[in-house]
Amino acid sequence: MSDPGQANELQLEAQKIRRLQIMISMVMSVISQDPNLTIEEASELVAGAKRAALAMFPDKELAYDILYKPRLQRLMNERFRIQ
Repeated sequence: MSDPGQANELQLEAQKIRRLQIMISMVMSVISQDPNLTIEEASELVAGAKRAALAMFPDKELAYDILYKPRLQRLMNERFRIQ
């Protein structure tokens, strides 16, 4: 028989991961679709997303840097023609 506490913990972790994925997706949508967004505002969205991600998952900065940072950087480069 499996431990119900562990199952609940895994479910909560899965919910946090899903919440993070939705948040990143929303940030990327705003950056790519809002024609009035400035580079400063977009940068603040990216920074806020990272702060929120690390608040949800402390000690997971490396995972964030591997999974989400390159996608956000690529989007910023495309959107604002950054070299």
